[in-house]
Amino acid sequence: MQYIDNIIFLVLLVAGFGLFGKSLQKIYRNIRLGREIKRNDKKEERWSTMARVAMGQSKMVKRPVAGILHLFVYIGFVIINIELVEIIVDGVFGTHRFLSSVLGHSLYNIFTATLEVLALLVVIGVVIFFIRRNFYGVKRLTMKELFGWPKQDANWILIIEFALMMAFFKMNASDWVLQQRGLLPEHGSFPISSNLLGPLFNGFGDGSLFFIERAAWWFHFVGILFFMNYLYYSKHLHIILAFPSTWYANLEKKGKFNNLDSVTKEIKLMMDPNADPYAAAPAEGEEEAPSKFGAEDIFDLNQVQLLNAYSCTECGRCTSVCPANITGKKLSPRLILMKTRDRLEEVGRNIDKNGQFVDDGKKLLNDYITKEELWACTTCNACTEACPVLLDPLSIIFEMRRFLVMEQSAAPQELNLMMTNVENNAAPWQYNQADRLNWANEN
Repeated sequence: MQYIDNIIFLVLLVAGFGLFGKSLQKIYRNIRLGREIKRNDKKEERWSTMARVAMGQSKMVKRPVAGILHLFVYIGFVIINIELVEIIVDGVFGTHRFLSSVLGHSLYNIFTATLEVLALLVVIGVVIFFIRRNFYGVKRLTMKELFGWPKQDANWILIIEFALMMAFFKMNASDWVLQQRGLLPEHGSFPISSNLLGPLFNGFGDGSLFFIERAAWWFHFVGILFFMNYLYYSKHLHIILAFPSTWYANLEKKGKFNNLDSVTKEIKLMMDPNADPYAAAPAEGEEEAPSKFGAEDIFDLNQVQLLNAYSCTECGRCTSVCPANITGKKLSPRLILMKTRDRLEEVGRNIDKNGQFVDDGKKLLNDYITKEELWACTTCNACTEACPVLLDPLSIIFEMRRFLVMEQSAAPQELNLMMTNVENNAAPWQYNQADRLNWANEN
């Protein structure tokens, strides 16, 4: 029975990481439902971009207050969880503060003191973020598209992070008091918890302190496993997916429209009277003619676009700079990504239930994203420029517009008129080609 704690710990550890792995497999499967896209060029630039944007948070600090606070939370939370290595070793083998024997007394003191300072910065960050999100009234954080689960999710994450940091302080403070009483070997330096909670814990008996230390230790461990598995249901999946999203980001000029090889070839055939229309096999490097132009559902989007949908932080920076949204139109770039993710998750549940996708009579177009939203976009690229992790909602809008125009001929009347004029008059205006230079005669 003396090893019951170790056995329980090992079962929880395997179960927690097993469930997390299963969730990642499901996300990977869902992303693979999209079309393949080649984004393996310019590897050096891609690694540099990922290091600068995802790891270095370079775009976050363009809004200094939120950026610096996010840096506190991000760096602090990630580094503090290095201690998970120590917790795992202690939990499996029944040791206490294993890293102290590896790092040595002085280095371990520096290590634990650094973790304490970072934990305090995390607490400050999440408290300010909670107040800012719920009471300060930042417009992009109080829009109706965040009502319900998105707002609850953001708050739950902040509460969980706060609780984990307080458990960390309680664990260290009770450990420190027990060390002062000679009941535990002196390992570590705890400048924050010893001053924050030490005076309070000095009044507790030895048995109570041992209970608090063990309870906080277990809470911290189980809380990390819970947080890790909660990510699948949360917008905070970007903690992981921001890295591949920035690596596979589009490095071309923002808003550059991708011409289809098959369409270009067809036009060239139309313009060359001597061309053989039956000699139309794709040349090496050319794409085959797609079965469908543009995107009607998530299956028609590429895998990077689906990865983007999962990586959205719902911060709303894209929507806050969108001129269409600012002027009261229905479009919200953030909501484009959120709706794409919702549809992708719905398709994933369909596959889980049936073993394969069974047509549910729904599509991303119309059932989730409306034509009004798509045609409100000015293609100004403000959203893609503002995104802190280089997501590209504009590319999804492009593809869905392409479907409306090329598959359904469902462009707005103004655009149809312009395209007819280009076809008939080689200009967007409705006048005869012979009259094109009449304006010069007026001068």
